[in-house]
Amino acid sequence: MAKLRVLSSRGDTVIEWDEKKVALGDPEAVAAVREAERIFEEQRARGATAFVVTPDKPAQRIDTFDPQAEQVVMVPRVAGG
Repeated sequence: MAKLRVLSSRGDTVIEWDEKKVALGDPEAVAAVREAERIFEEQRARGATAFVVTPDKPAQRIDTFDPQAEQVVMVPRVAGG
């Protein structure tokens, strides 16, 4: 299962989808990917930074949504004071 994890002050929001079902055109899986992409773009517009997180590898910053990534983590912009 692939997932988009959005971090916030209220905790994580997670959207998951099965890549195999997406490849087969499963309507629910395709809808989940579309929702994840919409949220990704919305968060990027608000200044969030996105990372692909893969076990045993350093996190890699990304600027465009990758539905094939195992896990994408969105970190909101940090405001100093």
